[in-house]
Amino acid sequence: MARPRVKIDVAELEKLYGMQCTDEEVAAFVGVSTRTLARRKEVSKFAEVIDRAKARGRVSVRRALFRLAASGNIAAAIFLAKNLLGYKDIVSNEHSGPDGTPIQFANKPDYSQLSNEELEQLRKIATKTRPPGRD
Repeated sequence: MARPRVKIDVAELEKLYGMQCTDEEVAAFVGVSTRTLARRKEVSKFAEVIDRAKARGRVSVRRALFRLAASGNIAAAIFLAKNLLGYKDIVSNEHSGPDGTPIQFANKPDYSQLSNEELEQLRKIATKTRPPGRD
């Protein structure tokens, strides 16, 4: 004998999915397993309610974000520019000279004048700052 069908309140589904809750969260709140929820989502009535609720939730978030950006919230404006308009931060970390040539140094260090003790101290410093695995 099959289990009795659990009644899931469609209004609750709309609210939960409108807040962009995950299937796991909705299932826990409603008191069913995620498998039960997945089976119910195969029913067009439930699937439509869920899709519509998720879309309304996204529109609500977007509306609030636009409101923040329009009121001068710089972070909201930057977020919208990056995500809707394709803007991006460009950071150039070039470790070469002009046109890819080597970086020129005006004064090259002359290690020939250092004592053995000073050279050993430099080796220790270089070994400490070297990333692991690089010899």
